[in-house]
Amino acid sequence: MSDVAWETRNNARVHGPTRVGCAALSESGEIFRGCNIEHRFRSHDIHAEVNAISSLVANGSSRLVAILIAAERDRFTPCGSCMDWVFELGGENCLVLSERLPGVANNELTAQELMPFYPF
Repeated sequence: MSDVAWETRNNARVHGPTRVGCAALSESGEIFRGCNIEHRFRSHDIHAEVNAISSLVANGSSRLVAILIAAERDRFTPCGSCMDWVFELGGENCLVLSERLPGVANNELTAQELMPFYPF
């Protein structure tokens, strides 16, 4: 998953400083990719996590097992909107990983550990 996320990160379209790549693992073991696509009127930005999850769904999968985010930042977690999608398709046990460099983990948490008070 790490290689896919970092490779896809190179395709990010950004206006800001942070390129983000993402790999989403389906229940069947398929990996889907996404990157951030930023719009000059920033309210239309597409986050890498939602892009990857959208690819997962568009290709016929419905269950997210894990998501890995590649971003060159010391601390990085999905935003609340992205976490809504993680909980929607992956549930509380979905693994949420982030890397600041290829193969260098920042976080390895379940969705529930990351957002312990998420309203079900």
